[in-house]
Amino acid sequence: MRIKISNKKDIYNYCEPYIIAEIGSNHNGDMGLAKKLIESAKECGADAVKFQSWTPESLVAKEEYDRNQSYDDGDGGKKHFGSLKEMVEKYYLREDQHIELKNYCDSIGIDFCSTPFSKQEVDLLFKLNVPFFKIASMDVNNLELLKHVGQFKTPVVLSTGMATLAEIEIAVKTLESAGCNQIIILHCIAIYPPKNEDINLNNIKMLQQTFNYPIGFSDHTIGTFIPLASVALGSCLIEKHFTLDKDMPGWDHAISADPSELKEIVMGSENISKSLGSFERIVSKDEEAKKLIFRRSIVTLRNIPENEIIRETDLGYKRPGSGIPPNEMKYVLGRVVKKALKKDELISWDDLI
Repeated sequence: MRIKISNKKDIYNYCEPYIIAEIGSNHNGDMGLAKKLIESAKECGADAVKFQSWTPESLVAKEEYDRNQSYDDGDGGKKHFGSLKEMVEKYYLREDQHIELKNYCDSIGIDFCSTPFSKQEVDLLFKLNVPFFKIASMDVNNLELLKHVGQFKTPVVLSTGMATLAEIEIAVKTLESAGCNQIIILHCIAIYPPKNEDINLNNIKMLQQTFNYPIGFSDHTIGTFIPLASVALGSCLIEKHFTLDKDMPGWDHAISADPSELKEIVMGSENISKSLGSFERIVSKDEEAKKLIFRRSIVTLRNIPENEIIRETDLGYKRPGSGIPPNEMKYVLGRVVKKALKKDELISWDDLI
């Protein structure tokens, strides 16, 4: 199945991946920083930037706020500061900020998208005409939210961290029943970062076989190796957290790709996708030309007088490949030479009777 989630690319298994730079909350509540992240993602070649759409009321219950009044991560407050509520208040994007960021993305030519955490944010993103809704792993079993999203018939990118196969199937059927049949499913491990043995990239192939939808990869690993490996398995979309500096304070900077890594993912994905090529065995024009240089031809191993019958011990195989190929030896043995042949000479059909 092919799905068009923007004017840039059709999305399907084994296509050149659509790359999402997940800014999330790495803007740290600073609109200037948010725009610098957008600019950098564009320069790196990403197709889209993604934010997160929530409010202090829609994200966390009062009980959770009350339980997390302070943090002691041993990093001097680099990842967390103050209480959970203080951080949420600082990092959430207001409606006018959504509009400003969407307009800025449009002005420089990169797709704007976001993950809604409630029906109200879904409505806001639909009003902003986002190319797709991104559903977070935590909402795979939030069927009411999925029903609300599905009714808009806008493409959906569905992350599947923490979800069983049965839960993924229910989520997909819920979206379909609501009217959405343009779904991209992302293999995802909701650990930041996960251990290599827990990543299970082969799940991409399993999901391809299970669902008639394109399968991508939402990556939370450190570095670029794992997302690039997913491309070789046919991943159609890569989502990767993005930062300007891994040492910046905030929730996700340390596990995010910096500009050099995002460039590597973009360029590597393009090159890997092209190099995967076709399942059909094809010899290119360039390779055909190399046959004349690299392959071997039948040559004489001694001087052979005129009118002598050729024996197997008279012949060997050497470069170049412009003469009679080795696989046609049986048609040469027992033939008579028209003229005397010198040692180490390529034999041609014109030399034989």
